Amino acid sequence: MKKKLQHKNTKSKVKSGKAKIAKTKTTKKVKYIKSVMHGFSLFKNNIFKIAAIIFALVMLLFAYFVAIQSYVKENTFYTVEHGQTISAVASQMKFSNFINSEDLFKVSVLLMGGKIQSGEYELKPGNSVWRIAKMMRSGDIASTVVLIPEGMTVKQIKNLLMNIPTLKGGIECEKTEIKSDKLEPKAVCNLKEGDLFPDTYRVARGISRLDVLELSRKKMDSIRIGWENSGRSMPTPLKSWDEVITLASIIQKETPKDKEMSTVASVYLNRLRKTMKLQADPTIVYVITHGLGDMKGRGLFSSHLKTKSPYNTYINFGLPPAPIANVGRNAIAAVLNPADTNYLFFVADGQGGHKFAKSYEEHKKNQADWREIKKALYQKNK
Repeated sequence: MKKKLQHKNTKSKVKSGKAKIAKTKTTKKVKYIKSVMHGFSLFKNNIFKIAAIIFALVMLLFAYFVAIQSYVKENTFYTVEHGQTISAVASQMKFSNFINSEDLFKVSVLLMGGKIQSGEYELKPGNSVWRIAKMMRSGDIASTVVLIPEGMTVKQIKNLLMNIPTLKGGIECEKTEIKSDKLEPKAVCNLKEGDLFPDTYRVARGISRLDVLELSRKKMDSIRIGWENSGRSMPTPLKSWDEVITLASIIQKETPKDKEMSTVASVYLNRLRKTMKLQADPTIVYVITHGLGDMKGRGLFSSHLKTKSPYNTYINFGLPPAPIANVGRNAIAAVLNPADTNYLFFVADGQGGHKFAKSYEEHKKNQADWREIKKALYQKNK
């Protein structure tokens, strides 16, 4: 019996030992698996970090070559012709050393929508491929400023435009342009004094001179339409918009001072109401310069006042048949809102303005003062 108990104890110990060994092996396997998994996790994290670093480097290089690096050495202009393909533009700019890669330019354009606009673009040092692509995508074309001074005649304005090198083309219409599709004369091809609105125009560099004239014509036309739609009346005895512009053109040439334009307007309107000749010197200048409107330093003599012409307001009553210059907004406003005066005469005051008079006697005194001023100026400059 004793031997049987000893045998059972021995078996129990053996089983217990085997269990411990199995448990130890299992623990080791678990630790090994955990170790492997931890190593894999570290490897995976490192891979992501390495990939992120590589991606960041690639993006930095892309940003440098596309959005930072510039190959433009000096201010220059590049024209994208109408209908020109992106590939053709990329090739030309690469050839001209404005960009370093055609593909980078095309990718940049593609990322912005895949289209570019025609026109002339100003490229400056510091302009990257991305900046150039953005300009062409948005149509940020180069511009130029055209200043048309008030009081210029059509001839003077055309001469002015011909001397602006950033504009293109002529100032006269070709035979094929004179008539539109409706077989009616194009307005810009038959300009008259008063048709254009003097102003500062910011236009696309390389725009045609005829387009600038048309822009100025349309602006004056819009002013006319705005006034007609306002329902306001004009001062007597004026009867039409053409008469408003005709009188405004005389005022525009008479005085450079905006503040006295309404007073000058009142003088001429008072004379028209009393059926007096306007006797406006600018109308004589327009006649003897054949529509140029500039004496170029020459004096106006009494013999000029007898020149036969419907524009001569010294020998004809009423307004000239048409304007003698192109007028600004202030001259038009002066005619439509004249000062309330009884003045009938005015003469230069020697300071860029005028002295006004209600009677001829007062006017003669003002004329005498002006002659003394001119005499003093002549002696001073002698």
